Amino acid sequence: MKYNIGCGWRNFGKGWVHIDGGDYDHIDSSDIFLKDYDNNSADLIYASHFIEYFDRDEIISLLSRWKNILKPFGILRIAVPDFEAMVKLYLNNQYTLENFLGPLYGKMKMGETTIFHKTTYDFNSLKQLLEKAGMRNIQRYDWKDTEHAQFDDHSQAYLPHMDKKKGTLISLNVECIK
Repeated sequence: MKYNIGCGWRNFGKGWVHIDGGDYDHIDSSDIFLKDYDNNSADLIYASHFIEYFDRDEIISLLSRWKNILKPFGILRIAVPDFEAMVKLYLNNQYTLENFLGPLYGKMKMGETTIFHKTTYDFNSLKQLLEKAGMRNIQRYDWKDTEHAQFDDHSQAYLPHMDKKKGTLISLNVECIK
């Protein structure tokens, strides 16, 4: 079983459980805590540009639950805006602040509510958070080497926009195992 949490309109097809608060035909559930799913049932949990909508203290219980859902040696794959990459581009005067407001603050309509990112991460801070949740072998992954590479989600965010050959990836893509 593979779970795509916070999938939005992206339908990864059969073989994936789609979890999101949106109103899309392919959504299997809106429960991000996966209460209706058994422990040790997931081979892969994927969450692209999702956990930054939670405070760092709030997210620990969610990551711990996801760890319980994973099978032994199951993979947790997370993508978040890469604070370090954006800061480097900004300090090198390659882009203005306006180019980073979306990735940093993430304003998005969710039903009747507008939600915003509550935090940002660099590799070390995300690694510490995942370790606190009990995950191990924490490392970066290349989105091109995943079973969902054909779906252009925020894990493939570049500046300049969509320049995947010469641009700079501004998504921090990290995976780890249970």
